[in-house]
Amino acid sequence: MRVLLDAESVSRGLRRVAGEIVERHRGTEGLVLVAIRRGGIPVADRIAYWIRELERRDIPVGSVDITLYRDDAATALPNPRIGASDIPCSIEGARVVLVDDVLFTGRTVRAAIDALMDYGRPRRIELAVVVDRGARELPIAADYVVRSAEVGSAERVDVIESEDGLEAVVQAVTIPTTPPGRSSS
Repeated sequence: MRVLLDAESVSRGLRRVAGEIVERHRGTEGLVLVAIRRGGIPVADRIAYWIRELERRDIPVGSVDITLYRDDAATALPNPRIGASDIPCSIEGARVVLVDDVLFTGRTVRAAIDALMDYGRPRRIELAVVVDRGARELPIAADYVVRSAEVGSAERVDVIESEDGLEAVVQAVTIPTTPPGRSSS
């Protein structure tokens, strides 16, 4: 297991991302953070905290569940667990920053955009993530990134939460499903 970011690096990175968001949008007017359930929720909360520290103003923070919008929902989810989406305000004409913990293939973000469109038509949608691990299957890129890391397809990236916020980002090698020396075909 390898640590990509410790707690201080995550905090410093999210503070930087919050500053970039405020700077790019020249403030917070019309800005909404929408977390992709589940991993994006603590990340969006921390970005909102840092924006509040910078601007002395709260911005709306919501979440969207993508379960039924996944392109593999019918085949990969025989008994899907659907969570609640919580969009706290109208997103019609708003500047929405989608927030997630890890960007990988882009399919989760595509599903989140589809889900978001059921709530209205934002003027702009941007993406903020803690880790961009590459290996995209769709033409999707993050606008705000704490850390980019090349991670092998047999590896997993986990963002660990603590009571105080986000603790660390680790890269863990996935245990193979076939014993060593045996072919999986």
